[in-house]
Amino acid sequence: MTKLFVCFWSMLALLCSASWSVGQDGTPGKTWKTLAELSDAEKAQIDLSTDTPRDPQVPYLPAEHFPFAAPYTAEEMGLRSMEFPHTPYWNLTLIDIGITMTNTGFLDQRVSIIPTLYLPNDFLDQLYHIPAGQEVFRWLSQAVAPPERYGTQSLFIGYRTDQQVTTKLDMFAYSPSLRRIRRQPQPRRDDRLANSAQTIDDLIGRDAWEFAWRILGTDTLYNKDTVRFPTTRSSAMLTDDKGGYVEVPASEIKLMGKDYPAYTADGGVPCYVVEAVPKPDWLSNYYVSKLIYWLDQRSFFPLRIEEYDREGKLLLINARIATRANPRLGDRGYAVLFDLWWNLPLDLMTASIHGILNKEWSEDDRKIFFSPGFMRREWFMEPPKNLMGLNSPEEFYLRPNLAMGKFPQERKIEIPPDLAARLEAQEQAGHIVF
Repeated sequence: MTKLFVCFWSMLALLCSASWSVGQDGTPGKTWKTLAELSDAEKAQIDLSTDTPRDPQVPYLPAEHFPFAAPYTAEEMGLRSMEFPHTPYWNLTLIDIGITMTNTGFLDQRVSIIPTLYLPNDFLDQLYHIPAGQEVFRWLSQAVAPPERYGTQSLFIGYRTDQQVTTKLDMFAYSPSLRRIRRQPQPRRDDRLANSAQTIDDLIGRDAWEFAWRILGTDTLYNKDTVRFPTTRSSAMLTDDKGGYVEVPASEIKLMGKDYPAYTADGGVPCYVVEAVPKPDWLSNYYVSKLIYWLDQRSFFPLRIEEYDREGKLLLINARIATRANPRLGDRGYAVLFDLWWNLPLDLMTASIHGILNKEWSEDDRKIFFSPGFMRREWFMEPPKNLMGLNSPEEFYLRPNLAMGKFPQERKIEIPPDLAARLEAQEQAGHIVF
C-alpha cells in the first residue's frame, strides 16, 4: 500500500467520522436509521405499500387527496417535496443572489430580480388535473448585477407535462444592447446553466410522478449537515418581508427557520430519507441514475438532495436552509433561503441567497409584466440587493459534509486524492482553501 493511498484513506476516515462521533456542538454520533432499525411508533407513520389505489383520472398518481395524511408512502413523500423547488410555488418577487465558486477561487456573482406568477390558485392541489400542455407559471428574470449584465432579461414559461406532452419550458431572452427579444431553443433538462453547478432540472424542479420512490430510513440533520458558514463570515445580509436589509448572525440561522416547531431538544430536524429512481418509460437515459432526499418529517421540505450519475456514483449535493416565507400556508409555506449546489467531479459550487417578497398580481399586472414585450421597457420590479452578496472568495460557504457513514449500501461516493486534500484543508481551516 503506497504512502499516498494511506494518506488518502486517512483523510477519508476523517471526513467519514462526522457521521459517527459526537462533535464539538454536542450533536449525537449515529443519527440515521435504516427501515429495520425503526421503532414501532416510527413505522406507524410510514406506509411501505407499492400498490396503493390510483387516481381514476390520472392513473400515475395516488387516489388519496393531496397533501395526504399519515401513514405516508414514499411516493406521497416525493409528491409533497415537489412543493419546495428553488423558486417558491406562489406569487412573489424573488431576489436571487447567485454565486459560483471554482476550485481555484474564481468567484462569479449575479443578482436577479424575478417576478413570479403561478396560474393555479393552489398550485399542487390543482396540478393533478391540469391538462398536459397547459401553462402553469411565468418567471421574469431581470439581471441587475454585475454591470455588464444589467438589463438582460429572460422570461420562463412553464407547462404541465406528461409522457406524451414533454415540452416543459418556453424561454425568451432580451438584450439591452441589441434591443431585441429572441425566443430560445427548448433547453435540455440535463444542461448545466452558464457559470453554474446546477442544471435546468435543478432550477425548475422535478415532477415526482416521473420517479419510483422508496423509503430508506430516517435521519436527523443539524446545521453542520447543510449550508455551512465559514469562520471568515459571521453574518449574512438578508431581506425582511418588506424588502429592507437585515443583518443576521450566522449562529442564528437555523435549518428550518426560528419558528419551526419540530426541532429536537439538541436543535436537529428529523427527516425521512427517500430514494427516487427515474422511471424508464418516463425518463429514458436520464442523466442521473437516482436521487436521495432528506425530507423534514413535518412539511417534507428537502434539506439535502444527492444526485448520482449513470454509474451510480455521487455527482452532486444540493444543501439547503429553509424559511417559512408564507405563514398563510402553514407548513406548506416554506421556501429556500440558502441553496448550495456542489458538483463533485468538477469541484464546482453554486450558491443562492433569496429575498422573498410575496405579491398578489392583479389582472393588469399579469397581462403587462409577464409577456415578452414587457422586457423592452426595462422596468425593474424591485431595486437591486447588492449588499446580500459576498465580498471575497474566502467568504464562500464550505463544501457540504459528505457524511459518508450514512446508508453506505445506498450511497456510492468516490473522492479522488486531490479533492480529499482540499476537503481536509477546508475542515482544518474552517473556510475554503484553494
